[in-house]
Amino acid sequence: MKQNRKQLVVLGILTVAVITIFITWGLTSNNVGFFLPRRLKKIGAIIISAYCIGYSSVTFQTVTNNKILTPSVMGLDSLYMFIQTVIVFFFGSKQLVMMSGASNFFLSVILMMICSCILFLLMFGGDGKSLYFLILSGMIVGSLFGGLSTFMQVLLDPNEFTILQGQMFASFSKVNEDLLFISILVIVLVLAVTLKDYGKLDVLSLGPDHAINLGIDYKRVVFKTLLIVSLLVSVSTALTGPITFLGILVASLSREMFKTYKHSVRILGAVLLGTFALVFGQLIIERVFHFETTISVIINFVGGIYFIYLIVKEQMA
Repeated sequence: MKQNRKQLVVLGILTVAVITIFITWGLTSNNVGFFLPRRLKKIGAIIISAYCIGYSSVTFQTVTNNKILTPSVMGLDSLYMFIQTVIVFFFGSKQLVMMSGASNFFLSVILMMICSCILFLLMFGGDGKSLYFLILSGMIVGSLFGGLSTFMQVLLDPNEFTILQGQMFASFSKVNEDLLFISILVIVLVLAVTLKDYGKLDVLSLGPDHAINLGIDYKRVVFKTLLIVSLLVSVSTALTGPITFLGILVASLSREMFKTYKHSVRILGAVLLGTFALVFGQLIIERVFHFETTISVIINFVGGIYFIYLIVKEQMA
């Protein structure tokens, strides 16, 4: 535990340092009033996304007892893109621009939560169902929504597709302040609800049989955890856009860095890693590439390589 605390402190210092560099880079007395509020808004969105992705990825791997899976297998990213594509396909890109605020946010979150609840009810509604049934169903639904989205995108006018393309990649430069406060309220609510669940997740990591023998209400804990995971993934995706491989990156690195079963440490480590990666990536996007690419491209590139490494490592083990 002492080693874990030292690592958390070092990681926290590095995260604060890169945040400070990001906020103060190039600030002068003449431009501080213009740049500082915008950079603080980006940092707020990054921290929210890092918490949502970090918590959901670590807990999802615990309940599925799998070190490679992330909540993206439930197809929520594909559903989000399907919603945006349907809006542009039937109502035009002007409607998507008009709905860029709270209406699009709540529509996306509500529909993603409804889809998740249907999957969970199918899973827990009968006997003999398992998490593998949920994963398989999520992958099928995700493929279905992805295929429908691609079909409609091919039929779109190139100008409207260009506007829709902006929704395909995560961006912290277009975050709505009102949505930022709504997301913060959701995070505070989730923190209050899940504060006492870390011990149960520690036991759940032993496997369903051991957890049940130790007195854990397995179905209730898993169902609650999956609902919270879906809510966090929905909020993060609707706020900034999909970042597919960040979850596998931060969850795996946190497990490698912090050799402990305690989820309080692993989740905090994943959130700090996610915050550091996103802030550092955004700094590279703005100062090196001059906004010529997006943060999700870099994260998915690095995360994709790491994902391949994990698969090869598992096969060789």
